[in-house]
Amino acid sequence: MARYKEPRPHMFSQIGPMEIILVLVIALIILGPKKLPEAGKSIGKGMREFKDSLAGTDKDDDERELTAVRSESRERDAA
Repeated sequence: MARYKEPRPHMFSQIGPMEIILVLVIALIILGPKKLPEAGKSIGKGMREFKDSLAGTDKDDDERELTAVRSESRERDAA
């Protein structure tokens, strides 16, 4: 006879507002109020670069695309 096993909860389903506050307070204590915004910016930039690398896009590709679109619109306006 097989026993019924309850499904395990997902690891991140147990994170609530108190846990997030606790992590932020610890980060504030460790980094201090002056370094905390810098750390947030660098984490955000790293996450953005990681996401872009997974998607196969590059900042240079975006700039080239934007330049091409602008030149095409200028050509249409001139005609």
